[in-house]
Amino acid sequence: MQNGLEGHKARKRFGQNFLHDEHWIGRIIAAINPQMGDTIVEIGPGQAALTRHIIEAIGHETAVEIDRDLAAWLHETFADRLTLIEADALKLNWQDVHPEKRLRIIGNLPYNISSPLLFHLMNVADRVIDQHFMLQKEVVDRMVAQPGSKVYGRLSVMLQYRYRMQKMFDVPPGAFTPAPKVTSSIVRMTPLPKEALLEVDTERFSVIVAAAFNQRRKTLRNALSKLLSQEAIESVGIDPSARAESLPVEAFVRLANIKVTTPS
Repeated sequence: MQNGLEGHKARKRFGQNFLHDEHWIGRIIAAINPQMGDTIVEIGPGQAALTRHIIEAIGHETAVEIDRDLAAWLHETFADRLTLIEADALKLNWQDVHPEKRLRIIGNLPYNISSPLLFHLMNVADRVIDQHFMLQKEVVDRMVAQPGSKVYGRLSVMLQYRYRMQKMFDVPPGAFTPAPKVTSSIVRMTPLPKEALLEVDTERFSVIVAAAFNQRRKTLRNALSKLLSQEAIESVGIDPSARAESLPVEAFVRLANIKVTTPS
């Protein structure tokens, strides 16, 4: 550490684990593949392990940092090469971040807010080129899981409706300071073009998916009993005795598009 960072300790409340291994930093930068002209926004730049390389490649980066001490150091270190937004990424209005540009979003996301932050970022998916995140391996496995998998669930369906998901590679605990107790993974999320999205009321879709997975062992007939009748489920060609984990994303869209919303 340098330039005022000596003695800076990772803060548990911010879920901080700082990447320091040059091998893994290099692999992550290669996966992101920053290009001149890109508008890259980094969530939680921390001690600038990725930030330095992004700035070297494209000259400038925008970053969102909640830690005031790190923010001050980042300002001092990178000056006009870094546009710094001192905020909580989970509360930030992402519509206000370079509203005239298409974004590439990257970051080593804190494990404690990863899922809600992924949902929050869906609000700007229509102008995002791609997202590269480092997350807990178990979370990434859920994000990319396919129907029938034990870890296929609400997160899988909601994200796969909007993005093409690709797990890139795992990153070991030893690549960080302090070393987390879990393995991390890199995931690439590429928003699907609007014309490729199945038409659905997204709020209704979210309600149906959440209810279906609320008690995984329940059949759809029981899990959705307050929302859809057995006849309604059958009307879109879905077996009411099936469980949510067996259904592809498009099946949940069909359920959400049923006009009947209460059991007959």
